[in-house]
Amino acid sequence: MRLGDRVCIVTGGASGIGRGIAARFRAEGARVVVADLDAAGAEVAARELGGLAVPTDVRDADAADRLVRTTLEACGRVDVLVNSAGIGRLGSALETTPEAWGEVLAVNLTGTFLVSRRAAQEMVAARRGKIINIASVAGLVGYAGRVAYCVSKAGVVMLTKAMALDCAPYGVQVNAICPGVVRTPMTEAALADPAALGEKIARIPLGRLGRPEDIAAAAVYLASPDADFVTGHALVVDGGMSVD
Repeated sequence: MRLGDRVCIVTGGASGIGRGIAARFRAEGARVVVADLDAAGAEVAARELGGLAVPTDVRDADAADRLVRTTLEACGRVDVLVNSAGIGRLGSALETTPEAWGEVLAVNLTGTFLVSRRAAQEMVAARRGKIINIASVAGLVGYAGRVAYCVSKAGVVMLTKAMALDCAPYGVQVNAICPGVVRTPMTEAALADPAALGEKIARIPLGRLGRPEDIAAAAVYLASPDADFVTGHALVVDGGMSVD
């Protein structure tokens, strides 16, 4: 029970990586708040985990404030925030529209900033807390045909580093996880073609796709006391895909 009695908010917690993290946190003893734009999905996940559901559009500063206030009212504090809400859009730098660009950055980068900022205000006042941002290896290594996603996740990595410095004097740690290819509802369509799937697996030295559980294990480490001296770090969990 490495997270015994800690209050943990997980955005994007209704499915995919966020759902996997929320489930593992609950198994480690945490009180889990599931925040998601999908209100019905958040309710289902929270009910299964014995947690609290808070429908949240991370792009909205008022919604971010409401999420944190609701958590404080129900649980008394915020110990851990995991920013897992995100979207993926294909498109090269030549074809991505300004609207698609803005949509991806609004969710993946601005949303992470807005929720982190609000949670950090409470953590700084308490002189403790942990923020874990779900970035991507696509924020470290460029990939053709997904310019907005790559830039948004690179922004998350740099937000993590800058915010870690801002929060360090107050005992608050800010870290990121950079997953590789993980099988989730968001990636299912891209993995449906057997040839494309085989090509992706061939680029992973460990020979398989990632699972939400792989990312959840890393999140537990960063949320636990074991990582109390770790901040500003981007932890790559990709089966070796980005080593070359």
